[in-house]
Amino acid sequence: MITRIREVRKAKGLTLEQVGALCQPPTTAQTIGRLETGTRTVSVNWLNRIAKALGVASSELVALPGQSAVPVAALLGPEGARAPTRSLSFPPPVPADAMIGVQVSASIGDYRSGDEIWCRRIGPDEFAGALNRDMLLPRHAGRFLFGRLIGREGDRLHILPLGSGSRQQVITDPPWGAVAVQLVRQL
Repeated sequence: MITRIREVRKAKGLTLEQVGALCQPPTTAQTIGRLETGTRTVSVNWLNRIAKALGVASSELVALPGQSAVPVAALLGPEGARAPTRSLSFPPPVPADAMIGVQVSASIGDYRSGDEIWCRRIGPDEFAGALNRDMLLPRHAGRFLFGRLIGREGDRLHILPLGSGSRQQVITDPPWGAVAVQLVRQL
């Protein structure tokens, strides 16, 4: 099995030590390095632990036969475009469990018409971790509210809808929410 642990870790800007500390239970940088390089066999349990630490689906850490990836030709920054110093690639987006989508039908806020927003569904016990993130929340009669979670008081969530001049809205005790985790945009 060929893993993409190193690619994903570097893309997230984490060191071996940081990933080891994020694992539950924590482990050493040396162990993570051995799992990355294939010096140590990666079991399903290790794959799941590392995926959780990196905040990705386990399937994103494995290169499957026939699965294509997009090679990175250049890195773009304030100094312009430059060639990467080592081989990089983008794995195709893979939906994880509990994912739902939001299709943007007209440009609003940071989103453009045609954007696909992939959201990870969360329960009320995880709302505190979504502070200052864009999220989708269900309302009565099949309606929804999408905006930035800017505050929480008990069972009340304070949401700032997208777009200039929008007023804060308060939702009381929603059964679930969905945090925006990935944007897919055609240019």
